[in-house]
Amino acid sequence: MPAELDSLRAQEMLQDRARLRQSRDFAAADAIRDQLRQGGWEVVDGPDGSSLQALELPPPARAVTMLTLLHGWPGDAGRWLSGVVAHSAGHDFEALIVDNSANAEVKQWLDTAAGERTRVLRVDPPEGWAQAANRGLEASAGEVVILFDPGVELTGDVAGSILDALSDPGVAVAGAFGVTAAGRIGHFHSDAGPEVDALEGYVLAFRRREALAVGGFDRKFRYYRLADFELCYRLRDRLGGRALVVPGLPVVKHEHRLWEAQGKEERERLSRRNYHRLIELWGKREDLLRNPHHAGHE
Repeated sequence: MPAELDSLRAQEMLQDRARLRQSRDFAAADAIRDQLRQGGWEVVDGPDGSSLQALELPPPARAVTMLTLLHGWPGDAGRWLSGVVAHSAGHDFEALIVDNSANAEVKQWLDTAAGERTRVLRVDPPEGWAQAANRGLEASAGEVVILFDPGVELTGDVAGSILDALSDPGVAVAGAFGVTAAGRIGHFHSDAGPEVDALEGYVLAFRRREALAVGGFDRKFRYYRLADFELCYRLRDRLGGRALVVPGLPVVKHEHRLWEAQGKEERERLSRRNYHRLIELWGKREDLLRNPHHAGHE
């Protein structure tokens, strides 16, 4: 990607372009306009001459994006980000924080969090969970995206083992915590794997290009529950790949704020809506069950 031009150099190029236009060398003038745009500046022509307007350059491509969505609780986000930065330095990574909170305390913290490896995407007004997650997916610069719940704390290198797992083209999705459907999709129990039916969104990794190709998270999941499983089934269905638990990932699960923040009745109502959506899409797909004859509990 071309380097960003500083304002002094950009002004010099703008003057060069003006001289070329006066001498009617429009091809060379257009070439300078293109160079300025690549360097982060848009040329605005007007009756009183030309001026420059700064553009936001796309982020540099990365090997992996560490992604999380915030709905409040900046202390959790700070703990997550500290772990990412401390334990990912050996990889070409970025941390991308999607602010879906419309919360002043979160905004204040995020104003200090952005840096060379940390980007912030604000969603205002807030959107449903899946739509906000998709905005993060679209904005990610990593070839691989690892989605985290912000309540997860990294105590060691997570990216390395995840990238190793996804280097196998037969793996469609990887993560820390797996589930297997017992008898039919909809009756889930935890499974240490390594091969499982789906993975929980506490730590959920996939190739960005493939996730975008299948449409990302289903936007009808305005609440987070089961949106992770639905994407796992869709990636496995479209790609023919496996869902893999990566053993021993150094993570700690702390309080799950979105779960705790809802009252019991509202939590059950939102969960039931997502459950019906999951069954509508995948309930009859016994071919996606790792062990269709396994007896278990819901």
